[in-house]
Amino acid sequence: MKNATPKQRNKDDMTGKMKTTLSQVREFHETYGLPVRSIPDISDQKTNALRINLIAEELEELRQALRDGDIKETLDALIDLQYVLDGAFLSFGLHHLKDPAFEEVHGSNMSKLGSDGKPIVRESDGKILKGPNYYEPDLRKFLESTWHDAAE
Repeated sequence: MKNATPKQRNKDDMTGKMKTTLSQVREFHETYGLPVRSIPDISDQKTNALRINLIAEELEELRQALRDGDIKETLDALIDLQYVLDGAFLSFGLHHLKDPAFEEVHGSNMSKLGSDGKPIVRESDGKILKGPNYYEPDLRKFLESTWHDAAE
């Protein structure tokens, strides 16, 4: 699909559905020989340093775009951050846990409401605070099932 439009390139050949950001970044990793681990692994210090540096670089680009009031560069920085984050999921072997872990964190975040059913907001910066029914996300269960499956 060399001459295909971006929309055509981003469709799955088998299903015709739009590819996820993760599947597109996986294509990048596989094309350029970057790691796509099959099990969780953060033991490679070179990969860890690269991921931290890439995230920091893109975060600084976002900070600068916002300082400059540049919406195009803000969008670019946000997309680059998502690309780098998805790359980290792949490099650390956590890509298969992204969706279920996200759902777990989302449920936890939705439990932050106050006892009156309304958000508790910190005045100084608008951060949503934890209400009385807040529960911690249980991410260990995803890792334990992965380690268990890998051991079999």
